[in-house]
This record gives sequence, structure tokens and C-alpha cells, in this order.
Amino acid sequence: MLALHLLLADSILSDRFGFGASDTALPSRIEVTFSRELQPAAAPPVPPRPAVRAAAAARPPPPPASAPLPARAEPPPPETADPVLAQAAPRTESPPGPLPDATAPAPAGQAEARPAEAPSAPAVPGPPAFEWPPSTRLSYRLSGNYRGPVEGQARVEWRAEGGRYQVQLELGIGPQFAPLVTRRLTSDGLITADGLVPRRYDEVTEAILREPRRFTILFDDDRVRLPSGQAVARPPGVQDSASQFVHLTWLFTTRQGLLQPGQSIDVPLALPRRLDVWTYDVLGEEVLATPVGEVAAVRVRPRREPRPGGDLIAEIWVAPTLQNLPVRILIRQDAQTFVDLLLERLPQQAVR
Repeated sequence: MLALHLLLADSILSDRFGFGASDTALPSRIEVTFSRELQPAAAPPVPPRPAVRAAAAARPPPPPASAPLPARAEPPPPETADPVLAQAAPRTESPPGPLPDATAPAPAGQAEARPAEAPSAPAVPGPPAFEWPPSTRLSYRLSGNYRGPVEGQARVEWRAEGGRYQVQLELGIGPQFAPLVTRRLTSDGLITADGLVPRRYDEVTEAILREPRRFTILFDDDRVRLPSGQAVARPPGVQDSASQFVHLTWLFTTRQGLLQPGQSIDVPLALPRRLDVWTYDVLGEEVLATPVGEVAAVRVRPRREPRPGGDLIAEIWVAPTLQNLPVRILIRQDAQTFVDLLLERLPQQAVR
């Protein structure tokens, strides 16, 4: 029975691409302490629309018709003036008088007349600057199928320190205290104004009674070196299998219009055997029943179909009330082989 479970677990985690050995040292781990839980945030309020009629109603009522009119109409104070009504109201002008001589000195005791300055437009506050979330840990329940049900656990960790980041996705099949097979996907790189910039990606698979298998993808300034040794040109915005989840979170947070149904995002993705552009479609909002309660999330799916021997297809559900973090990740190898990760507790974060 143990051998059967081991075979199933190893098969479901295998991407069928093979593994290249990596003899380079792993980057140093960013050490953080996850000490608090992220609480769901309320949906942002809709800003009120300006009401011209309300401003007009706030002005004092006009005097009755029988009351004597003042000799000269004075303009209303600026703070209560209605620009729409003021533009429509007739203007009372004094008869023109002689133009002053520009070269003549001003009379004694009278200040020199200066042209009136146009009032400056009020400053319109822009959107708040994006702030990367603090180091975060997401814990998931793993379920799946490979010629029968499989179970396990998974965890995604985002660690940030200064301008450096690490993203690690770890999956385990079997008991948590002694998993039969584990796979760790680790991305290490830089945090920039244009999102994440990976410098190195490592993937390690460990199974009992077997030697660990691993491979590495290196990202140079202008080239990406695949596990086979092949070097390909590095396109702008390229991501790896681990960093893509956090990079999508950054995109959805900085460009909120992308989370509308019908939108799509192109992401260059470095995989073990190739570098390809993946298109992700935004499908719409769904309410997920999770161990932490119902969570409204937006489903995002790559425009590809799983097929035997093909790339692993990962679709995600991001929750706007939880900093657009992925609360569900569905990874398919083919129609009958998949693992489904569902958030099992509120995200844990480090204190800034």
C-alpha cells in the first residue's frame, strides 16, 4: 500500500520534463517571523458623485420682491458660490470709464493696482502608492486525483527584505508529519517598480527511498538559462512557476481594472524546457466555501487546456478582501490528474 501511494504521489507531482542536476549553492534564506493573521478587509467604498443641486440649495434664499435692492450687487463668497449657477446668472456691469494711464504714477497713499490672479484649481489626490504586502504565509489543504483520491498539504510563502524577495511553493502528499513526496518551488529575485524580477528558480522533489531530484533556471540581465543549458533571450516581465502568483497579485492591485471579467493578461513564463508567453483570462467572481468561511474570489485561468505530457496548468482564485492573494490554486496535469489547493486558515503575516 505504501509503494502504491508513493507511486501515485510521485507521478502527480512529476511534470514529465525530467530534471537537470544543479550543483550551485542555493541563495541564503530570508528569515522572518509570521506573528499575526491578516483579517479580511471591507470592500472599498464607492466615492460619492458631486451634487450641483445640493450646493445650490446651501445658498441663502434671495430677498423678497418687495425688499429694496442694494445699489450694487456683490458677488457671493467664493466658498458658497455655485459655478454652474454663477455662469448662467446675468452680470451687472458699470458703465465704462476712462482707462487709466499705464505710465502715470499711482496716487499717494494708494497701492499700485495689480492684475487679479486666477484662482488655482484644487489639488486632486491621486491613487495611493502601491505598498508590497509584508512577508506572508498561506496554508492550504491539498486534495486531488490520480487513479484515485490523494490528500496532503501545501504552503506558499512570500518573504521580502529591502529590495529582495523569495517566493516558495511547497506541496506534500501524505501525512503532514511524514509526507511521502514533497516538491518545493523557490523563486529568488528583486522587487522593482515594474514588479518582480526573478534571478533564480529552483525546483526540488524529494520522495522516501529515492534520491532528491532538482533543477535550476538562472535569469541573467538579458538571457534566461534553462536546465538543459540552453540560453534564450529574456523578455521584459518574465516570471517563473513560483513568482507568477505574487506578480499577478501585484498586477491586480496596481491595475484594478484587470480584475474585471473579460480582461486578459500576458505573462512570459520560464518553464523547465521552454520560455513561452501565457495568457490569463479573468472569468469573474465566485464565492468559495473554505475552512475560514465563505470568501469572494475572482477566478483567473490560463488560456490552455491540460493534456497528457503537456505543461502543468495552474488557475487561481484571488480574493480582493485578502490583498488579492490566491485563496485557491488548481494545478492540472491532464483531465484526470490534478491537485487542488484550498486556503485552510487566514494568511499569516510578519509585522513590518
